[in-house]
Amino acid sequence: MPHQRPPHRDRRGETLTGAEIIWESLAQEGVDIVFGYPGGAIMPAYDALVGAPVRHVLVRHEQGAAHMADGYARASGRVGVAVATSGPGATNLVTGIATAMLDSIPIVCITGQVTSTLIGTDAFQETDITGVTLPITKHNYLVTRVEDIAPTIKEAFYVARSGRPGPVVVDITKDAQQAKTVFAWDDAPVKMRGYRPDHSPGPASIDEAVRLIDGAQRPMVLAGHGIVAAGAEDELRQIVEKADLPVALTLLGLGGFPASHPQSLGMMGMHGEAWVNTAIQEADLLVALGMRFDDRVTGHLDNYARGAKKIHVELDPAEINKVVKVDVPLVGDVREILRALIPRVSQRQRTAWRAHIDELKGHSAVRDIQTLPDEGRLHAAHVIHDLWRLTGGNALVVTDVGQHQMWEAQYYRHDHPRKLVTSGGLGTMGFALPAAIGARFAMPDEEVWVVVGDGGFQMTACELSTIAQEGVKIHVAIINNGFLGMVRQWQEFFYGGRYVATPMKSPDFVKLAEAHGLEGLRVRQRSEIEGAVAHARAAVGTVVIDFRVEQEDSVYPMVAAGSPLGEMIRRPAQGRKHNPIYETGEDEE
Repeated sequence: MPHQRPPHRDRRGETLTGAEIIWESLAQEGVDIVFGYPGGAIMPAYDALVGAPVRHVLVRHEQGAAHMADGYARASGRVGVAVATSGPGATNLVTGIATAMLDSIPIVCITGQVTSTLIGTDAFQETDITGVTLPITKHNYLVTRVEDIAPTIKEAFYVARSGRPGPVVVDITKDAQQAKTVFAWDDAPVKMRGYRPDHSPGPASIDEAVRLIDGAQRPMVLAGHGIVAAGAEDELRQIVEKADLPVALTLLGLGGFPASHPQSLGMMGMHGEAWVNTAIQEADLLVALGMRFDDRVTGHLDNYARGAKKIHVELDPAEINKVVKVDVPLVGDVREILRALIPRVSQRQRTAWRAHIDELKGHSAVRDIQTLPDEGRLHAAHVIHDLWRLTGGNALVVTDVGQHQMWEAQYYRHDHPRKLVTSGGLGTMGFALPAAIGARFAMPDEEVWVVVGDGGFQMTACELSTIAQEGVKIHVAIINNGFLGMVRQWQEFFYGGRYVATPMKSPDFVKLAEAHGLEGLRVRQRSEIEGAVAHARAAVGTVVIDFRVEQEDSVYPMVAAGSPLGEMIRRPAQGRKHNPIYETGEDEE
């Protein structure tokens, strides 16, 4: 995957156009790659790309640019950058911006805008993108003067990465790009009136948290995305091992605590481990770390962990008591708070509590591949489990949204942070393929696998051309069941099995890959998985594998939306298809 760019020459003090200042400012922020698509209002910036110290990746749709910037940020921890023109170019970024916002991902989107004198006249390709994105950005800017470009970009990066990270839009008019000024870059830290993302807990709160942890008989740690974002994996492991605390993880928290660690229970929530949800309901203390009590985690709030005291460690004070009332709020960086707690909590052994959780677990492990029906048919769980086994659990996996996403979370055991890139809060179909491209550029030495459904893949399959043009090597595993799988599952469970608008006819994915100059394979039996994976890993370029899996399989366990966390739909006996509406089920054809 070539990545050549001119060496950066500091141009402070030179007279530059606003367009040149955009790229120089990005270089000052350490940016070496952006993802974008040109157009009229951003044309001056693209013209200035010639010789600029930043590499540009041409996407096939601006939504792909936002997802690539997002995937880059999630995989690396750095700020991702997307570029688009005004009007439809900018509005095509919106889904990707909202995805980053709900998952607290630092990206900066730079958009062109019509000439400042035309703003408000409904000029060609004019859209108030700052107004459009106001609810889905951490902050946004409209820049109409060339002198403001550099300080605004510097401020945008500070806002995006500081405090609770998030997306920032910088909309720059065409005339500001064309005007000239002396390029100045202030190396001093950014100071913004009214924005001081420093919320340190008082000593009294730390004292109370220590008292609750030491006194608990049935404590649980709920580890979220904040552990990964803060780089607090070591601190989490230390306090868990010292105080003997079982750990459950959110979807975005996977990898923040090793799946192979004996204290790791797995994922909680709607499609989490059944015994994990039961343990949460039976706990007398929940220590929530960098998570926001999403509805997919809690189930019906009136019944959520009613007997448990709750400690909530969270960077964003707006999340405290927003969903679940807590007893001890600790507002601040989760790594720093854990560092304050570790030396003060008591060394404990909670043998009885862990033994009880083991009893709850029994032989019902959702990750136990032996519990899955085989009978010669290919199940998605087979694919994910074998992918985990064949890659040694070390791949960087990027998933789309749907059944395959949940199967990946269940059957691919993540031991390392930033090795699972997935859309959580917004649940964005079409995320995986472009996000994987961004992740690959961020981490060129990683083995990157895309796990995607046949529905979500078709939403952004055009980015296969970006892969071909840029010489990107990733592995694409399409979990092809001929349905919009998760919607079909809900239709089976809750809508009387009426499959409305979910059966899906797809193109020949092997031929589609070949049409883009890539290689395609098809797998129909489990015995073929190992050879296909080995072939893809050995190939020079990207290989798309069409896994034809069982069509009407479902993700188990499942907590129905709005139901209490402890009420889970379990996998029916082999050979039976479970519909909760019809308790006896019906024979599976």
